[in-house]
Amino acid sequence: MSTVAATYNELVGGRLRSIRKQRGLSLQDVQRLSSGEFKAAVVGAYERGERSLSLPRLHRLAQFFQVPISQFLPAEEGSESTMSPLPSGGVTIDLNRLERLSGTEAVIFNRFLRSIQMMRQDFNGKVLTIRRDDLRLLALLIDQSEEDFADRLTELGLTSE
Repeated sequence: MSTVAATYNELVGGRLRSIRKQRGLSLQDVQRLSSGEFKAAVVGAYERGERSLSLPRLHRLAQFFQVPISQFLPAEEGSESTMSPLPSGGVTIDLNRLERLSGTEAVIFNRFLRSIQMMRQDFNGKVLTIRRDDLRLLALLIDQSEEDFADRLTELGLTSE
């Protein structure tokens, strides 16, 4: 096996291990819960990068762990992040303007932002500063790219200067 393949296998294996541990599962748990489809020793070898995963096998593991297959794949080196359009520190949302909106989009915005207020116990009622990770999640909820979402916030007049 070449060094490049070994490194790639190790990266994929590391992601597999991370996902398994996030689920709170041991290798034996994976074997038991998969009714033996994924043997503990084999999954361990995948995690250490000692064995290559075929695409169909990786697909089955993604289904087993209920995560998108892309979560197992290492990011390409030098690839640009699609997350640059949003401000690095977040954005301040004008809650008064938000109340004047209607439609499904407004309902999603309202629910999401109100839940952030509840978690933070922040009830000033006029503005709410949303962190970049919150903005990413909200963009996903309304099925928009981050760039389109940033433009949409501006278009709706929700961002406060």
